Amino acid sequence: MLLFHAVNMFFQAIIYLILGRAIMSWFVRPGDRIYPLYTMLCRVTEPLLEPCRRLTYRMGMNRGIDISPIVALFGLYILNRIAIELLKVILL
Repeated sequence: MLLFHAVNMFFQAIIYLILGRAIMSWFVRPGDRIYPLYTMLCRVTEPLLEPCRRLTYRMGMNRGIDISPIVALFGLYILNRIAIELLKVILL
C-alpha cells in the first residue's frame, strides 16, 4: 500500500511542477524576484515537455499557444494509472 502511495505522490509532484510552470509563465518576467524559481521549474520540466512539444508541432497543433503542458498532463495521468494497475497485478 505504501508503494502505491509513493508512486501516486511521485506523479502528483510532477503534475504540480508542470502546472506551476504553466501558470508562472503567464506572469513571471526576467528581473522578477521569483524568476529564479521559474527558471528552475523550466529546467526540471523541460525534459517532459519537449517531446510533447515536438509531437504537437508534428501534428500541426502549433497555432500560437503551447499545449504541450496539457499533453504532458494527460500522458502523466495515463502513465500513473498504468503504473498503479501494474503494481496491483505484481503485488496482489
